[in-house]
Amino acid sequence: MTLYVASSNPGKLRDFAAAAAAATPAITLQPLPNLKEIPPPPEDEPTFEGNAIEKARFYSNHAPGQIVIADDSGLEVDALHGAPGVRSARFADDHNFHPVEAAEPPTPSLEPLSTDQRNNLYLLSLLTAIPLTERSARYHCVLAAARDGHILAIGHGAVEGEILSTPRGTSGFGYDPLFYLPHEDKTMAELDIQTKLTFSHRGRAFAALLGALQPRLKPSQIQ
Repeated sequence: MTLYVASSNPGKLRDFAAAAAAATPAITLQPLPNLKEIPPPPEDEPTFEGNAIEKARFYSNHAPGQIVIADDSGLEVDALHGAPGVRSARFADDHNFHPVEAAEPPTPSLEPLSTDQRNNLYLLSLLTAIPLTERSARYHCVLAAARDGHILAIGHGAVEGEILSTPRGTSGFGYDPLFYLPHEDKTMAELDIQTKLTFSHRGRAFAALLGALQPRLKPSQIQ
């Protein structure tokens, strides 16, 4: 089966490829042709599933007859009623959060904070009064598969963890330096790539998607 991925995100592609390598029967992943030239659809649904469905439908119309997969994912913190959720990548910007830089007065050599750093700082500012024992959270991913604008299957995947008060590790991105995994005694950003791939929320969503997709396809449709 060949699936076309509507994403150019290296982390997502890595996680999906690792999950595809373990799939039976064999799965071939290909980038959606000309993805960079396709204006992206608005991601304005209130849920990961809603956004994944809309993206899969939209991009599948740009590859007639092919199966296209698209995802939406992010962090859900229970103490914040599931926030940042679908706004994970834009959390600080949504709330116009611009923390004061460390150096005062600022110097020309001072690099501005990255989007990930600002998102992490804003998350921590909301959890100041929340004890560590009440900071349960999860990375949640939803994948949708579509062909010619019609949804074929949906898969969910999640990894449970906790939010620390200070970042640890340098290998991750997003909220990885704050996302602590008790069973590993490390944050996502402290894990090596191979260990991370063994329980990736995206990998789990991909496996769930394949489980839902394959029974819906006739043998002649698996190409």
